[in-house]
This record gives sequence, structure tokens and C-alpha cells, in this order.
Amino acid sequence: MWKPRPFANAAPAAPTLPPGVRIYATGDVHGRDDLLEPLLERIDEDIARHPVERPISVFLGDYIDRGPKSAEVVSRLIERCAQGRTICLRGNHELYVPEFLRNPPILRSWGQYGGLSTLLSYGLSPSLSPAPEEEEELAAELDHVLPDSHRRFYETLPLSFSCGDYFFVHAGVRPGAALARQRDEDLLWIRDDFLTCEEPFEKIIVHGHTPVMEPDVRRNRINVDTGAYATGRLTCLRLEGRDVAFL
Repeated sequence: MWKPRPFANAAPAAPTLPPGVRIYATGDVHGRDDLLEPLLERIDEDIARHPVERPISVFLGDYIDRGPKSAEVVSRLIERCAQGRTICLRGNHELYVPEFLRNPPILRSWGQYGGLSTLLSYGLSPSLSPAPEEEEELAAELDHVLPDSHRRFYETLPLSFSCGDYFFVHAGVRPGAALARQRDEDLLWIRDDFLTCEEPFEKIIVHGHTPVMEPDVRRNRINVDTGAYATGRLTCLRLEGRDVAFL
């Protein structure tokens, strides 16, 4: 576990969490169950070594697509949520599965962002460039094989989570808009306007969505998406009190 030098240009009062709370915030998994499983073990080991009253795991969305084990990632996270004290937020990629079931032609877009890997993980066999008839067939097949627990998972994911001086979300927030009045589209998709903003937000924004080579700790936000599907590095941020570290 290593600690950055966070918030060097921040106000004198560093952001904090309520007493007895520790948060483990994990970036975009993108089908890399081989990285998720050992990360969960490290979280559990850290809690066992350093007990705390309220350990909370927060996953920042984009569990599926690109990597080879999307269905397995979702199953693992559903199991984790059933154990309690785990929050899975919605990422923009989680929009695709329910929408594909309603609107099969979206596969033409979804397929460009790793959607075929997700279909493969559910046991389907899509061609590289499905024709309209195949899109309909694949949607029907997915509707048939998709477990009810997975369907509920995709449909009920929250968009954000707030605790203490931190606000957790997939992509980011719209500068100038109150956190309570953010648009769903921005929470899931925003990039440049958010990433280039140097002004403080109401809280420190913990997010993923935009891959970086190393966790990016700034005075107004922390990016924990280290491109796991391509780099093999799945990042987990550990917050407790005023401490900021990474597993």
C-alpha cells in the first residue's frame, strides 16, 4: 500500500470521512475478473489486519466489455453486494445491456466498445460484424440466458454515492452545477469540461471513466481508472479519516 502526496494546493482543512468509516474505491474493471478476485482478497486482508467499524467498498462502474470475463465480474460483484457494505455504481457501459435487449441495432455502436466480449462471456457466439437479423437473434438469446440477478443489477445501479467530503461517480460532474443537480448524462459520460476544471467542487470527486497510467490525485478530484483491461492494473483507493492511500 502506498500513499501519494494529495491535495498539495488544497485549502488547509483536508477532506475527511466520518469517524469509523473506511472506503475502498475501485476503478473500471472491464471484464477483468482475474484482477478483481485478487483485489477483493487484498481488501478483505486489509480489513482483517486493520479492523474498522464501517468498511465500505465502492465500485465506480464499467464492469463489462473489452475484457473476457464480464459475466463473471457481474456475478462476483452481485455476490459481494449480498454480503453487505458494497456499493456498485453505474458506468456508461452498463447502459448497453438493457438497451440492447430493447433495441438490438445498438450493437453496431456497442460492438465498437467491447460489447462482443460481453456477449461471448454469456455464452453467445456473435460474428465480428453482425447483420441486422443476427442482432435480433443475439438480443433474444441474451434475454433468454441473462440471469434475473444480472438483469436487476444492470437496471438498478445507482449513479453516485456521497460520504463525508467525497463524492463517488463514474465519469465526473459538470462544473458550475450543484452536486444535487447533476445530469445523468454528465455523471456517466463527461470528460474534458470536468477533467480540465481546476476549481474546487462541493466535495472531492472520486471517479473513473478516463484511463490514466497512474492514479491521479488532484485538489478537486481523484481518478482511479488505470485501464485495467489493457494494462492489467486495477486500482483501489483507500480512504480513512484524512488518509489517502492505494492498495
